[in-house]
Amino acid sequence: MRVNRILLSSALVVVALVIQVSVLARLHLPGAVPDLMLLTVLGLALVYGHTGGALVGFGAGLLADLAPPADHAAGRYALVLCVIGYLAGLVKPDHGRLRSATGPMAVVVASAVGATLLYASVGALVGDTAARHVGLGSLLFTAALYDLLLAPFVVPGIMALARRAENDPFAETGSAAKSGDLSNGWLSSGTGLRIGGQRGGGLAGALKVRATRSKVARAGRIKGVKRL
Repeated sequence: MRVNRILLSSALVVVALVIQVSVLARLHLPGAVPDLMLLTVLGLALVYGHTGGALVGFGAGLLADLAPPADHAAGRYALVLCVIGYLAGLVKPDHGRLRSATGPMAVVVASAVGATLLYASVGALVGDTAARHVGLGSLLFTAALYDLLLAPFVVPGIMALARRAENDPFAETGSAAKSGDLSNGWLSSGTGLRIGGQRGGGLAGALKVRATRSKVARAGRIKGVKRL
């Protein structure tokens, strides 16, 4: 991943985690909690693609696993967001731009349901049966509803920031250097000179041009031609 992608993704994930823990988790809504981390991963995956989405999802999930007041095994949410980020990146729109809201909303609903099911399945494997006591059906419905209501305020903004961050200054510097090399090569081929070493006939060609110009000047003076 590029440097600007890493910086932007890290900043967005940290901000999303802080809001998730300090605000959304304290609302005490019935059923699930609005998952801002999931929406952040989705917004970045829809611009960066499946590889970037998987990496961002794994990092975001691992940070959520280690941040207090996490009460589950470390790596559980990292696995969930890694899979969701990869799958969401597979449906990345052309040039990271959305043509309609129908597709992204469907991705949000599918991701919310899939993340809840995968999280509950992994929990069942490690002996966590909290989803059974709360009710899996209620969790699925409320998770999809809350994320769908929150998505229009989160996903488009994150995608816009990610698209703007694609203008990597380091990449532009590299491309400028390449274009400079090409222009130098084009100039050297036109003048008979080569940077870092002259061609064999470069100096002789320059002397011939000077001699020709001096002859023309002498001829003009002899014939009495007025030169401007």
